[in-house]
Amino acid sequence: MLSNPSQTLLRNAHLVKGQNVLMLNIESDHAAQALLEHANAVTALALDFNHYQTVYRSKVANLDVFFGHQLPHQQKFDSVVIYYPKAKPLLAYLLQLAAHHLNHDGQLLVVGENKGGIKSFAKQQSCYFDQAFKLDNARHCLLYSANQIADAKAIDLADWNKPYTLSTPQGEITICNLVGVFSEKKLDAGTELLLENLPTLQGRVLDFGCGAGVIAASLLKAQADLQIECVDINAMALASCELTLAANNMQGKVYASDGLNQTQGQFDAIISNPPFHDGLASTTDIAHRFVADSAKALTPSGQWQIVANRHLPYSDVISQYFGQVNVIAENNKYKVYVR
Repeated sequence: MLSNPSQTLLRNAHLVKGQNVLMLNIESDHAAQALLEHANAVTALALDFNHYQTVYRSKVANLDVFFGHQLPHQQKFDSVVIYYPKAKPLLAYLLQLAAHHLNHDGQLLVVGENKGGIKSFAKQQSCYFDQAFKLDNARHCLLYSANQIADAKAIDLADWNKPYTLSTPQGEITICNLVGVFSEKKLDAGTELLLENLPTLQGRVLDFGCGAGVIAASLLKAQADLQIECVDINAMALASCELTLAANNMQGKVYASDGLNQTQGQFDAIISNPPFHDGLASTTDIAHRFVADSAKALTPSGQWQIVANRHLPYSDVISQYFGQVNVIAENNKYKVYVR
């Protein structure tokens, strides 16, 4: 099934007829494959690992699919399609990336849902493109076009990083925050409750849904000898986490994983403030999968500790897979669960 933005894009697929096309921030559908009915070749970059997997599993000839915050090469394209990001600050980043990969005077297409904020795109232009022109309005989506008017340099993450000092129960750490990664620039109440009640850990430790690396850096601040692994599905979060560890002179393995599917072996501990959103929607499926996978990924004596909103149905699923529910700390909004 195609998303509404993808359907709107494909209504206008004649705009890329015979072209080499780059698609940025792709969604979890088969729009890239469908676009090949008109385009000569398509390269797709996913910033969400799950979206990458969906497209890659149906890879066809003349379609290249990558996951990450940028392409692994400097190829130029006739047209670039941007799916308007849910995190508005990410738009400027994607516009520079698009301009860097466009041929001179190349075509930019930006598509997105009205509820996602694309109505304001015409006011968000960058110096790389001329004034945007609205091409289509369908399926509660808008499609804009613009032409490149200036070249852009390659992405340097330092230009998009906003580091800050964070006080944690384990001490002060530096957090590197890239555009598109949620951060309040202070320790959120849930993570604070989790870190205030951490046990002494040892061996191989997984930070699930690592974000910008707050939990991982805090763990290493307290115990530098831990073998930390950090997983997330968001490319910008993973890049932020890598920068955070480097800024604190810490070592850790940072990689993309759909749940725990890309992890290997067992862990001596899993520590997390787990995500419970898929796009804009809250879902219990993530929580259920995470607990089920954790039960398999822990060593027999492994430690498992998470913090979660009180309203989320963790108790039943924890009881199902771990046999009992242990809450070691709570407040009016959060609970800290342990195995």
